[in-house]
Amino acid sequence: MRQFILIILFANILSSMQAQKISSVHDFKVTSLDGETIDLSSFKGKKILIVNTASRCGYTRQYKDLEELHNKYKDKLVIIGFPANNFGGQEPGSNEEIREFCTKNYGVSFPMAAKVSVKGKDIHPLFDWLTHKTLNGVMDAEIRWNFGKFLIDENGKPVAYFGSGTNPMSDDILSRLQ
Repeated sequence: MRQFILIILFANILSSMQAQKISSVHDFKVTSLDGETIDLSSFKGKKILIVNTASRCGYTRQYKDLEELHNKYKDKLVIIGFPANNFGGQEPGSNEEIREFCTKNYGVSFPMAAKVSVKGKDIHPLFDWLTHKTLNGVMDAEIRWNFGKFLIDENGKPVAYFGSGTNPMSDDILSRLQ
């Protein structure tokens, strides 16, 4: 009897998920570091660079380059940082501490989401969608460390994933913004 109930519950959950199929990144709303809502549909018509960030990582200096990229291309690109503590405990702070760190040390003015998980059992739904072709219809991606970057086109579809070692101001990224 228990197994039968579990099967029915699973079928209902699966049916509900299919009914709420996410077709683009524009279908997501996330919470900002300040507790406000970031509605990704408000960025339709612009490219989006989604970056999982951390304050105590060897790649943390990429905040400087992300800010430069933001200032140079803000008319056609939105950068959104997503602090995550999934790798080496390199983002242990609270949302308030993260905001203060980013502002004080790097002058970050692009949107920053509240701290999330980008992998594992507690993965944020946006990152689950971004990393699975079965959900996003375009590509699979494995986030292996902090400062992984997803480039999203103007229609909300992922077009590329860049690992931590790809600098935000690299030709690999800049060539896709032209």
